[in-house]
Amino acid sequence: MATRHYSVPHFFRQVPNALLKRYFVSHDLFGDVDFKKMSETKPDALLAAWDALPDERRTAIEPHFRQIFNLASGKGFHAIRDEAYFHLREKPDEFAAFFERLAAMDNHYERAMSTFLDHPAYWPGAVHFCHADSLSFWRKRRGLPARPAAIDLPSRAALEAEIGSWFRKAEGRGRNCRVELLRRDQRDYFFVFPEDFANESIEWVGNDFARRPHNPAFEVVFVWSASDGSLDFNYRGTPKAKVALQTIFARNVLKLDKLPPDDGDEAIYDLNRLKRREFQFVYGADSGIQSVCVRKLRLSSTVRKGDRISLEADTVSNPLALYDVIEQAGRAFPLELWNATQAEIVVQLAPVDDKQGKRETFTVSYPNSCSLKYDDLGLKLRAMLVASGIEVQ
Repeated sequence: MATRHYSVPHFFRQVPNALLKRYFVSHDLFGDVDFKKMSETKPDALLAAWDALPDERRTAIEPHFRQIFNLASGKGFHAIRDEAYFHLREKPDEFAAFFERLAAMDNHYERAMSTFLDHPAYWPGAVHFCHADSLSFWRKRRGLPARPAAIDLPSRAALEAEIGSWFRKAEGRGRNCRVELLRRDQRDYFFVFPEDFANESIEWVGNDFARRPHNPAFEVVFVWSASDGSLDFNYRGTPKAKVALQTIFARNVLKLDKLPPDDGDEAIYDLNRLKRREFQFVYGADSGIQSVCVRKLRLSSTVRKGDRISLEADTVSNPLALYDVIEQAGRAFPLELWNATQAEIVVQLAPVDDKQGKRETFTVSYPNSCSLKYDDLGLKLRAMLVASGIEVQ
């Protein structure tokens, strides 16, 4: 999937002129720009006015444009939909009308800008969900009691205080900490923002170019599914920190005296079945999945810890090419003494509206790591892993 690149000219060309006018009028800007006469694809007059703005005005506005750009995609539209559903969950007719109105618009830029202008209550949650959907390498933990999360203010305050305290003692950061909670279908999202180490960045303020200190935040995300007692966790840190953070979450949100043993984590993903040529992925006819193959498999020795072998094949012309490589490797060493501990899987998606289907590549690692995101496609592919027996229930 191509990487999207933000630029102001591209943004102005994609957002309808009528919505751009509404945005700038709300900021008392560009009253002399004739948005009706300006070409939708050649916003030269607007770009000239934008370039003439004082730096402090552009600096205040451009973060809005970046957020709108980020949500101007299929992933962003799904995030908007999910947050709108939470607000309108008791008004199904209003939600249906909102969804149909956005779906009828010409493109995702129009949908994102319209939501920003007309439904500000939905915007912060949609931004959070879109960001969470872009995160990869989530870790899943099962075996927790299926109970509702404690979302009252005292519990959230205790979670903030304990996570901040742990980071201060263990790593010397986390002096401040904030927890933001959002509900998405049957899942509770906890976005945790501890204070990071102070840093300097090179910045322009007007004509002044200098290094300026600031106190950034880093991020920890918990996703709790009360229906099956599973916790998805996203944090790039040490194993010690990951265990401690899950323990703190269990104590303050699930009200557990201690974190249950993680024996269940060892069986989250069973990759050994991928060693067999006859293995087949299971997915529904309405999933949008056309075909699936394994392109790369990492084997780990059961005899000597640390020994690994990676097998990889070109599966473009032959989806089963990896199994030819596995059979060759099996003549050199006994495969029963090697466990599959990581797999790279390639999914070919079905064509949509006469456009060629995209290819999605993701990695699953034993015991509990998966690079799939939590957007709509990621959820479908996770369901495929469950149906195929890769994710053990």
